[in-house]
Amino acid sequence: MAVDKDRLHEEEEASFVRFCKIVLGWDYFGLLTEAAKQKKESGKGGGSGLRQVKNTYKDVDDYLATFEPLLFEEVKAQIIQKKDDEEVTEWVMRLVVECNESEGFLLSSVTYGDDEGEKIVQNDLLLLSEDQFKERGGNFPQVYAFALVEQRQHNLLRLRMFLAGEVMNLNTDVIESRTRLLKMHGLITSPGLLHEKRLFSLKICSLSTISREYLALRSVGSLPFKDLILTAADKSSGSEDQAWKVSQPLSEHFQGSLNKSQVEAIDAGLLRKAFVLIQGPPGTGKTQTILALLSAILHATPIRVHTKAGLHETKRGSELPIQEKYKHWALASPWLSGNNPRDKNMPKDGNDGFFPTSGNDFKPEVVDSSRKYRVRVLVCAPSNSALDEIVLRLLKTVLGVKFVDGFHLVKRNATIFMDCMYLMDGLLNLLLALCMYTWEIDIDRTGVHDENVRTYNPKVVRIGLKAHHSVQSVCMDNLVKQKQGESASDKQKHRTAGRDTDSIRAAILEESVIVFSTLSFSGSALFSKLNHGFDVVIIDEAAQAVEPATLVPLVNGCKQVFLVGDPVQLPATVISPTAGKFGYGTSLFERFQRAGYPVNMLKMQYRMHPEIRSFPSSEFYAEALQDADDLERKTTRDWHQYPCFGPFCFFDVQEGKESQPSGSGSWVNADEVEFVLLLYHKLVTMYPALRSSSQLAIISPYRHQVKLFQDRFRDAFGQESKKFVDIQTVDGFQVNRDASIENIMHSFTGTLEQLKIQIVMLSPELAVTIMAQWKDQYLGREKDVAIFSCVRSNDDRRIGFVSDARRMNVGITRAKSSVLVVGSASTLRNDEHWNNLVESAEKRNALFKVLKPYSSFFSDSNLNSMKAERPLPDGLDTEGMEINEIMDVHRGDADEEQAEDNDLEDGEMDGGGYDED
Repeated sequence: MAVDKDRLHEEEEASFVRFCKIVLGWDYFGLLTEAAKQKKESGKGGGSGLRQVKNTYKDVDDYLATFEPLLFEEVKAQIIQKKDDEEVTEWVMRLVVECNESEGFLLSSVTYGDDEGEKIVQNDLLLLSEDQFKERGGNFPQVYAFALVEQRQHNLLRLRMFLAGEVMNLNTDVIESRTRLLKMHGLITSPGLLHEKRLFSLKICSLSTISREYLALRSVGSLPFKDLILTAADKSSGSEDQAWKVSQPLSEHFQGSLNKSQVEAIDAGLLRKAFVLIQGPPGTGKTQTILALLSAILHATPIRVHTKAGLHETKRGSELPIQEKYKHWALASPWLSGNNPRDKNMPKDGNDGFFPTSGNDFKPEVVDSSRKYRVRVLVCAPSNSALDEIVLRLLKTVLGVKFVDGFHLVKRNATIFMDCMYLMDGLLNLLLALCMYTWEIDIDRTGVHDENVRTYNPKVVRIGLKAHHSVQSVCMDNLVKQKQGESASDKQKHRTAGRDTDSIRAAILEESVIVFSTLSFSGSALFSKLNHGFDVVIIDEAAQAVEPATLVPLVNGCKQVFLVGDPVQLPATVISPTAGKFGYGTSLFERFQRAGYPVNMLKMQYRMHPEIRSFPSSEFYAEALQDADDLERKTTRDWHQYPCFGPFCFFDVQEGKESQPSGSGSWVNADEVEFVLLLYHKLVTMYPALRSSSQLAIISPYRHQVKLFQDRFRDAFGQESKKFVDIQTVDGFQVNRDASIENIMHSFTGTLEQLKIQIVMLSPELAVTIMAQWKDQYLGREKDVAIFSCVRSNDDRRIGFVSDARRMNVGITRAKSSVLVVGSASTLRNDEHWNNLVESAEKRNALFKVLKPYSSFFSDSNLNSMKAERPLPDGLDTEGMEINEIMDVHRGDADEEQAEDNDLEDGEMDGGGYDED
């Protein structure tokens, strides 16, 4: 849908002015006082005049009246929240160099030190004061105000201030004068030498993301699909005349490589409905579905007509009278009548099968990989790591041998040829280069295919900050450097060495078929300058974004939106308790689902042992989840012969007691830590393969409990303990890509020198086995075993944030083979979902009551007493297997590929754990 860019720009300017006037007029110490009061009242106060987020809205005014006040509550929370240790917290003296007034704002330039580096950037919020002061233990200053960093150039900061007063009511925009602001205005504008005017600044936070969300929110009246966004009802519903189709080979590829629910999701997208919602429960191949969607979107063609006679039948007009037909036949046969057809308008179709159709009536669109115009797609995610997960999957290389589908290994004289851009930064290349034999590995990029199911490598760019090093090759900054290098080398030929960076960025963006960006960065100025917008927007992890964030990539217009996520897993991050209480954390995905908008659920899961899948499927997905073929065999392990080691069990630590560290709002349970330490030690002693952070994880909802785990494991196993076990909060549990090299090196025996000797003696087949091992560890996103520590244990049976069913779902669906839950059954039973889990464990004879001393539970006699004779599935014991059998276990088949989805992605959005009850 086209967007009037000029009008949109004017609306954004007006909205940004409004945003700045409201925020910059606030009283910092007033916000602190208000927050302290609400905390003391346990969140009972606050919320006056706020509205609860609803499923539908009658008009734009109703929508804005609900979301705008909640967004500003979130801005306040971001301003007053505790700053990370790495942030700038010290006061810095600055001199006023220049000042002027424009549109009610005071614009000033102040000094910026060379030693400050990148500490302050555009859209940072600063607190300016006449004097330094401490937030605690001192008197409030008399002259202070907020300032927004508009620009940083050389040694100057350009600041925007609003000193006319404070906006007290969002509905009336009435501004009330404030003494502190008037004094600040007088201080800066008073007569005298500007450079003698001294101010102190303190960085508070960045307003970049939330200001973009505000602009998108205020633009909702101009957004595509405005009515759909308000009513959560698509009246068009996607007719067959609007539908698109994919080629027969590509359709057959989907049928063979995807399951039924995935194909249905793609078919729903081809109906060209404005919004398509795809729910991806744990392990159901969500990312694989997105890649298939890209193949379909980029290579689909319009059906135009769908009749009983077939998809490709030409549309006919009504039957014409015989005399009219004669006339048309004459015009169509100029060699009989002498008329030059170029002087005549082409007639209508005579509907007799002989007359050619008019070029204006129906012009079939030819689409192949070489066509000049192709659908442009914007792929977004709430966080950098969630985004890079998709980029990496699109670009990654997968290795194998001939019998592994799509890959080949051939001998290559005395040179090694390998595209290793995405292979652990070239480590394995270095090792394989030491082999006596050198080989060429034919790399096939997986993911997107063209209409003939050939690998399609579209022009891709990843835009934004903090990109993972694995995707640097397609990052904007890297591509700009390449372009600049080409210009410099072709100076004589093209005379383009002087191209500026901005124009190069714009050119790269215009040329790209798929653009990857975080939701926030899609609202940057770079996107607003595009000559051609995006046809399709795909938002991954859409359930982890607040609604205003989801609107950001839609501002510049598009024709179709895919929301992909799972509202039953990690929610959107909301810092403000007040805004959260009124539903600000409800994602657009979740609101649409609640309103009855159709959702395409992926139902086939490729990750978990059926015993792990059983409870979340019944509790959260209405028994909809199904197990992939042979999944039980693939996820059964030899330690399952002991019921207390899985696939699923609950340890009732009855004597455990929670405690709260002084000065924190978090919780710990030292008894659970000691029990888990013994549980881990027994597991890795009996099964040494689990002694790796790539195989076993410990998860807890509370950050302080995680820290206690890390400290105790460090005490027990030394500084290298992080290599042996992955300890994370529920929100922060994800693959640590930067540690992948260390993990793989640790999985081999011997020193690096011994490794070199071993690899020199390797046969080619064993080299491939190493590659398969790399694939299993580096690309895998789930652990074999996950131990979940619930922490809460008290007589009052309060469990606080542990009652969040979405985080519960995340915690118990992380592992492939065993999920071991540790908690107090009596305390957890107070919550409906946890009570159901405890009862499920009881029914399956998987609940174990443990008492002190915990070591007695893990005694050999006790374990042997519960040992079950359970035969291993065929093919699981790899000792003594032939190379082709090993590769069959590790091969990159569809099931393994689909199970690699990382559903929770990151803790970067919310700090990764609970600090309060």
